[in-house]
Amino acid sequence: MDIAVIGTGYVGLVVGACLADLGNNIACVDVDEKKVEMLKAGKNPIYEPGLDELLERNIKDGRISFTTNTDKAVKSSEIVFIAVGTPMSDSGDADLRYVKQAAETIGKSLNGEKVIVNKSTVPVGTGDMVENIIKKHYAGRFHVVSNPEFLREGSAINDFLKPDRVVIGSRNDFAKKKMEELYGPLEAEMLFTDLESAELIKYGSNALLAVKISFINEVAGLCDKVNANIDDVSEGMGLDKRIGPHFLKAGCGWGGSCFPKDVKALIHIGEEHGLKLLIPKAAQEVNKGQKLLPVRKLNAKIPSLEGKKIALLGLAFKPNTDDMREASSIEIANELMKQGASVAAYDPVAMSEAKKLIQGIELADSAYKAAEGADALVLVTEWNEFKEIDLEKIKELMNGNTLIDGRNVYNRKQAEELGFEYEGIGK
Repeated sequence: MDIAVIGTGYVGLVVGACLADLGNNIACVDVDEKKVEMLKAGKNPIYEPGLDELLERNIKDGRISFTTNTDKAVKSSEIVFIAVGTPMSDSGDADLRYVKQAAETIGKSLNGEKVIVNKSTVPVGTGDMVENIIKKHYAGRFHVVSNPEFLREGSAINDFLKPDRVVIGSRNDFAKKKMEELYGPLEAEMLFTDLESAELIKYGSNALLAVKISFINEVAGLCDKVNANIDDVSEGMGLDKRIGPHFLKAGCGWGGSCFPKDVKALIHIGEEHGLKLLIPKAAQEVNKGQKLLPVRKLNAKIPSLEGKKIALLGLAFKPNTDDMREASSIEIANELMKQGASVAAYDPVAMSEAKKLIQGIELADSAYKAAEGADALVLVTEWNEFKEIDLEKIKELMNGNTLIDGRNVYNRKQAEELGFEYEGIGK
């Protein structure tokens, strides 16, 4: 199929590359000329495992191309994806300016019956808004579909090609058949709904996962008080099939591009309709406090951090990504420096982002360099390379012996045998 994907951000680029790999002809569109030229040259502007290889293969085979010419891409396609950014506005709702711009451009370019797919995460009613904008510029038949993405940073390729489900909000058989044909090769379960339900599914899913993490983090706090072990508690809870084991790992808070934005947007949607969504709000509050929990645990071990050196392992909000949006590391580093400490940090891929987001931090070449002379070490992101790190060597390099395990990666007994003063989350 001939497909246009408007937007070459994280979602647009992954969607375009994966659809091309399934044998479709993809035209990826972006207004950023520098980014388009970079992509034409085979350079990937984002970090996502497996994406470089996917782009290289499909560029070579001629199944994916990049352009700033939206009009040409729309005219030559039968399905047009809108995959532009929907950042959070100051009021908490999704900023739809780029969706509106894309809809207007599509309306001016349509030349036949096509399916317009909202892939961006958008609030309920956006499908109708897009339809109304297009109608101002095009009098022919077209069909707006909601097809929310469920891509996790770090595993987005697998999430697209082997999805739990494909959600499609549609109002007619023409669009339904087109989308069935497009996603048929994935052999995934497809859920067809109305537009409004499809738009709400994404927000509801992410908010529930965020609630689940915040809940287990609260239980971890209780574990600290009653001398229980959150790992055992989580495992016992997760064995209940009604609950399941996923998203029950305690840590120092959630972040990224989706959970914070989508939880806040869901709350805002509720407020617009006169509803107070108390549980998502509570999840927000718990997470706000959880991000600085490692600092509070450090303060209990070292009351005054003035003049102390603290090493941070991990800066990205989660492993396998360079994304630092709403990352716990930002608040932790800033609070440590506010208390007079110097901070040295290392992350396998997020160092460039850290330079932009945290002022005054020392960026080390390795975990061992960060640990040199440190009075305490805080694990913030559970990268695999940190799980098997030589803790004995780390201890020898450090000036102090405090280890704050913000993701419960290390074994307390082993760490203490090496001479560390160990503090986990709920352990």
